Amino acid sequence: MTARTLSDFIRALRASDVRVSTAEAIDAANAAQIVGFEDRDHLKTSLGLVLAKSETEKTVHDELFDLFFRRATQSKQSGTDSASRDETKAGDPLSDLMTSQDEAAIQLAIEEAADAAGTADIRFSTQVPFYVQKMLKEMGGEALQERLVDRLQGRAPGDADAAEQLIEIRRDAMRRLKTFVEQQFDTFGAGATQAFMEEALAEKRLDRISRHELERMKALVEKIAKRLAAKLSRRRRQTHRGKLDVRRTLRANAGHGGVPFDLAWKQERKDKPKLVMLCDVSGSVSQYVRFLLMLVFAFRDTIDEVRTFAFSGRLEDVDSVFEAGGFEAGMERIVKTIGMSSTDYGQALSDFRVTHWSEIDRRTTVIILGDGRSNYGDGRLDLFREMAARAKRVVWMSPEHRGLWGTGDSLLLRYKPHCTVLTEVATLKDLERAVDGVLSAYL
Repeated sequence: MTARTLSDFIRALRASDVRVSTAEAIDAANAAQIVGFEDRDHLKTSLGLVLAKSETEKTVHDELFDLFFRRATQSKQSGTDSASRDETKAGDPLSDLMTSQDEAAIQLAIEEAADAAGTADIRFSTQVPFYVQKMLKEMGGEALQERLVDRLQGRAPGDADAAEQLIEIRRDAMRRLKTFVEQQFDTFGAGATQAFMEEALAEKRLDRISRHELERMKALVEKIAKRLAAKLSRRRRQTHRGKLDVRRTLRANAGHGGVPFDLAWKQERKDKPKLVMLCDVSGSVSQYVRFLLMLVFAFRDTIDEVRTFAFSGRLEDVDSVFEAGGFEAGMERIVKTIGMSSTDYGQALSDFRVTHWSEIDRRTTVIILGDGRSNYGDGRLDLFREMAARAKRVVWMSPEHRGLWGTGDSLLLRYKPHCTVLTEVATLKDLERAVDGVLSAYL
């Protein structure tokens, strides 16, 4: 293994969403130098200890290691006899190589052609034929093709048999190259393709997510939740120490001649996150609510307090529904039992005022997910204003485009002056940004 090989392996890990810092890459190089390259199992274990930081990353590392360092299996012989091979000798480099039966030389030539063709840059499975053709050209495929054309057009005895032999040689080379490029895609491209597909899915409108995409969305939501939880934890560590308290530091180090051996920090008291979510689960909005709650529930352990309420007409506490039947069953039940009524934001606010007003205090961020369309009813702006005054923040997430706010029966522009944030959330990426903004307010 060379430094280039190890660098390519780390590049493959990064393409598969395994975070490898520069310092970790240096540690991996040092580990490889210490343990050597002969014992692959020992090398695999050593690199895994340095490069993989979680069980998920360990699994990805092990799979990629096996893919990356796997060499092509012994190919089948072309089936041509000795006389046939003699006839194709000294014709063109690719024919000579493929009929040599020297597997080491063939594999070396394939790897050199792959390096010249840049197969490590493959990102999509549809690029496999393109790279196969590039590698074939690097190995002298054009000369073989010219010989084949000459034989096919020739009329001399033996031309037909020679053409068949050249076709078989070319077919064997193409099989080998295809296998190699597919291995390169599994190593370098599969992770990038997955990331591309996730990016496209995260930017797709939530009301257009099909049923067969739900499982992929669930996996993506869990990944986003882990990312947000890690970001929140990192930010907390960064802000926990506070600012340097110069006076206390100088006093504490008076006995050291003013040399600041012991530092003192000013620490500001931070509120712990407390979320109260009021979710419109009427037909036009329920799909957006599903993914917001899925996202919040995925890292609920990170947030100290979360209360969830759903409404279309009357408002109900739905935390117990999720606890009793799980998320999916609970969501279906909520949509069927609560989401079938005519939407009435004023009635929902009145119900909340009567039964759950004590949930709101100076630590509370109220999240409202809905389009603000109340069928021309009284939106109880007075209650909304009072709620906003009691809460730390009010964040309204609307699935409708901004251009539609305030049109028809929409009350959004009337509620807007009392919102800390009023934002459009049409995609999963929008939801991630909005939830990230909510949590950042507690740092």
